[in-house]
Amino acid sequence: MTSFAKAERSRLCDLALETGPDAPTLCGEWTVRDLMAHLVIREHSPLSAGIVVPPLAGVTDRATARKAEKRSFADLVGRVRKPISPMALPGVDSALNTAEFFVHHEDVRRAAPGWKPRVLSESEQDALWRIVRVSGKGLVRPAGVPVVARRTDTGAKTVLRPGSDPVVVSGLPAELVLFIYGRRQTQGITYDGPEDRVEKLRDAKLGI
Repeated sequence: MTSFAKAERSRLCDLALETGPDAPTLCGEWTVRDLMAHLVIREHSPLSAGIVVPPLAGVTDRATARKAEKRSFADLVGRVRKPISPMALPGVDSALNTAEFFVHHEDVRRAAPGWKPRVLSESEQDALWRIVRVSGKGLVRPAGVPVVARRTDTGAKTVLRPGSDPVVVSGLPAELVLFIYGRRQTQGITYDGPEDRVEKLRDAKLGI
């Protein structure tokens, strides 16, 4: 059975070829070509350290730009689709790549006019909920307020940042993942809690 991470990798590559290299994404000024170059660098180069180590971000950005310029778009997409990397091994792939490829797939989808949320299976939503529960604890820290996430399909809750009078952020797991990764193009997300804390959470720069 194909993992969700592997399925999202394939869907993203199909969409990249469909939209073309110059289509926009939700990743700032990156085009789809830039996004594909980023994914190649992430899986194949030690220069990817800048993704999670801010002082090295410039090094990673320059490596990404060089990769985007030197490689053909078809080659970039091909290397993303069939990587030769320990990060693509079973188990490792699901742990490290589910959020990466889901979020970046949506970065391309939701940059296009008229986008609509996809209908995901229960198992896919469950996989994304696990990301909210684990990664959300660190990703909402910049807001500096107590946060509880609630999935609207089952009512399950998880504490992302403890404290009294938390902001309760509700939505489908897919939308909550996009929220904790700092994407503003979400649908159905609601906030309940003290107004000042809701404002701080909504204005905070979340994600990596």
